[in-house]
Amino acid sequence: MGRANVALAVALNLRTFLRLQPHSTGKVGLNLPNIGIKQAWDVASLQLLDTSFLEQGDITALTPEQVEKLKEVAGCPEDCANDHKWLAVLAFLFLYLSICRKQRALPSLDVTVWSELPPGAGLGSSAAYSVCLAAAFLAACEEIPNPLKDGEPTSRWTEEDLELINKWAFQGERVIHGNPSGVDNTVSTWGGALRYQQGKISSLKRPPALKILLTNTKVPRSTKALVAGVRNRLLKFPEIVAPVLTSIEAISLECERVLAEMASAPTPGHYLVLEELIDMNQHHLNALGVGHASLDQLCQVTTAHGLHSKLTGGGGGGCGITLLRPDLQRLEVEAAKQALTGCGFDCWETSIGAPGVSVHAATSLDAPILQALDGI
Repeated sequence: MGRANVALAVALNLRTFLRLQPHSTGKVGLNLPNIGIKQAWDVASLQLLDTSFLEQGDITALTPEQVEKLKEVAGCPEDCANDHKWLAVLAFLFLYLSICRKQRALPSLDVTVWSELPPGAGLGSSAAYSVCLAAAFLAACEEIPNPLKDGEPTSRWTEEDLELINKWAFQGERVIHGNPSGVDNTVSTWGGALRYQQGKISSLKRPPALKILLTNTKVPRSTKALVAGVRNRLLKFPEIVAPVLTSIEAISLECERVLAEMASAPTPGHYLVLEELIDMNQHHLNALGVGHASLDQLCQVTTAHGLHSKLTGGGGGGCGITLLRPDLQRLEVEAAKQALTGCGFDCWETSIGAPGVSVHAATSLDAPILQALDGI
């Protein structure tokens, strides 16, 4: 398919939270209130398992046989392969057993994970989940230190520790998605903005946090099917589709240049350029066939309010983002939100380019809370 295009990914300031509570009940528990999962396993039984099937020299992907063994341990029903609830359970068990098996005894603990975003919206919520789990288990097993100092409300890990968190989070993503790019877990771990090309991921100089509206059309979508559709269109009309992909890359590069300038001194002109790039990008994505009537409606509604929007994630429904310039009046933003909600969409006011995974001080009754970012 020719040379690999540049893509930009940015961290979304809607977070996934994890609380890990050690105890001595001899159980390991998982509670995911957003998706109605509450499971517990007997630590002694898990301890007796032959976990050599998790032996991985260079932390490589699980084989189908290893996944079957994991399903057995989890107590999955026969048809759980595509059920996101069970995939979340499998990722939890995989990371718990893989990271904690080096301990003399597997730890008894309860893990609760909740998110500010619905799963399956194409915004990397599974990656934020994997990042939280990896960081929590690595810290619980003292593979990485707890970076919190006395009296600090929140803290982040060193670059070296973040590398390890990200490496394990990618394995959790592999359990859930099979063959992910690694972008979502990386942007969730590090935060800010990233550039992705041909499997190479690098951080961009952090721009100011850009305010956005994030809108969920609530139209279900399949990234796999949409990617296949683009591939088919490229094979069918190479002379038409290849230049569209080249143009999208040029938009990404121009966006990267503008964000780099905004890191030192953002101006109103920068926002106008970003709005133009957003409009052009959305039209190009429609030409590739990854748009949807609901996303067109989202764009029409925000255009009527003088705002600029595009799809995010896989397209074909799912979510869109709308840039909010700093000079906008509160009433203008509220009117746009009301109009979008009136279409039956869910709407959040948030920002992009926020910091990545961090740990928060416990309240008197709670265990420390970890949080990781979703990504777009």
